[in-house]
Amino acid sequence: MTRLRRFDLIVFDWDGTLYDSTALIARCIQASCADLDQPVPSLRDASYVIGLGLTEALAHAAPGLSPDRYPELSARYRHHYFARQNELSLFEGTLPMLHALRQRNHGLGVATGKSRRGLDDVLHMVQLKGLFDATRTADETRSKPHPQMLHELMAELGVAPDRTLMIGDTTHDLQLAANAGVACVGVSYGAHEPASFSEFSPLHVAHSVADLDAWLSTHA
Repeated sequence: MTRLRRFDLIVFDWDGTLYDSTALIARCIQASCADLDQPVPSLRDASYVIGLGLTEALAHAAPGLSPDRYPELSARYRHHYFARQNELSLFEGTLPMLHALRQRNHGLGVATGKSRRGLDDVLHMVQLKGLFDATRTADETRSKPHPQMLHELMAELGVAPDRTLMIGDTTHDLQLAANAGVACVGVSYGAHEPASFSEFSPLHVAHSVADLDAWLSTHA
């Protein structure tokens, strides 16, 4: 007997959920603060802002910096990140999981704090073009946790909130889901401690891509 599909659209965060980039992003935030002689945030604090749009993230990481210097801080972050992004890769098991979801006729989306340039570069680099039906980045819509990213993805693909699932590694992702009225799943191997997920009532917290894949194959 064919199992009924619960979710027509599955939307993934990118960094720390599908892509093993959390540590590098945090180090680049630290380096950009040091370049501008700002107090260097701890790795924990630098990791906390992952998932936000770049301007919001860097403003939080360097609260003492004058707003007119945010573009300078952003430029230093991009310098450090793009110099090392080729070191990064998908988490092991991600591609087979995505292909399995496609084979089960789920629509796939991405809602990320990355820029459009950053996402397009990495999608090309890891040969993922064509796997995702629609994507949104923080520089073309409202930053998480505002629900606009999910609202736009659902409208573009014609999927209702009760047929949409958001998956992410931060409270920003899970708050985005709550604000958009969609279900969520957290992953514990990214930027935020999973103990902070409970207030958002995720359907599951996955501790590896294999765990996430198994849950999706049974419950999505």
